[in-house]
Amino acid sequence: MISPSRPIQLNQSIVSSLVALLCLLGIGGLQVPRLNKLITRGQTASIEEFKREVEAERLRLNLIQKFPSFGFDNLIANWVYLGFLQYFGDELARGQTGYELSPAYFEIIVDRDPRFLGSYISLTASLSLYAGKPEESVALMAKGLKSMSPKIPPQSYYVWRYKAIDELLFLADIKSAQRSFAMAGQWASVYPDADSQNLAAISRATAQFLAGNPDKERIRDAQAAIWASVIVNALQANDRRTRDQVIRQIEARGGKVTISQEGGVSVKLP
Repeated sequence: MISPSRPIQLNQSIVSSLVALLCLLGIGGLQVPRLNKLITRGQTASIEEFKREVEAERLRLNLIQKFPSFGFDNLIANWVYLGFLQYFGDELARGQTGYELSPAYFEIIVDRDPRFLGSYISLTASLSLYAGKPEESVALMAKGLKSMSPKIPPQSYYVWRYKAIDELLFLADIKSAQRSFAMAGQWASVYPDADSQNLAAISRATAQFLAGNPDKERIRDAQAAIWASVIVNALQANDRRTRDQVIRQIEARGGKVTISQEGGVSVKLP
């Protein structure tokens, strides 16, 4: 005899899924007018309009933070990341209002899908380099790493690497940076490909260097080398905004950046 509870449970599951999808589509639909506004407003928007947009987006993010997942955490994280890319990529608005919402995007994504590896590099840059909140960036990466292992997701060692760089460059937390570099090397070493093995060797060497209690001058040289590599990567990616932001960060510390015609980068820190 077939139990009548089975179709009831099935119907409830279908209803829950439909409700979740409708709600998610509603949240996704909120992106459309934002995108259209970005496309059409051009150079005409005022600072007051930018501020209203930030407040509207803050309310949207607060709603998403409280929204039940219904098993669609990954989908929610993807939508939030698309919203972040629109927010971060709107240079005109960010030049007026800054990057104060970056932590909210990062927190939602880490809570919903901590293994969303592709989101970490732009989110950490947004917090540490642009929003000036490296402590929050490091804390959120540490939270996400609790749900990762060397092979889940693949190449998750990059998050340890991003964390180490933030700790060394922005926080000057040598002990934490040493541990993060060591973990990056350990996790990368399980992959046989040349890029992973190269990064494993570099990370281990950096960890050993930091573990040797180097003096301030040698630490400064290491920081300058990492800053230079960040600028080189930005140049190779034709990422003018990141290049300029890094140079501003270095100059704000009293340093100097020299870029040769061949694309070579030299960084001198005070």
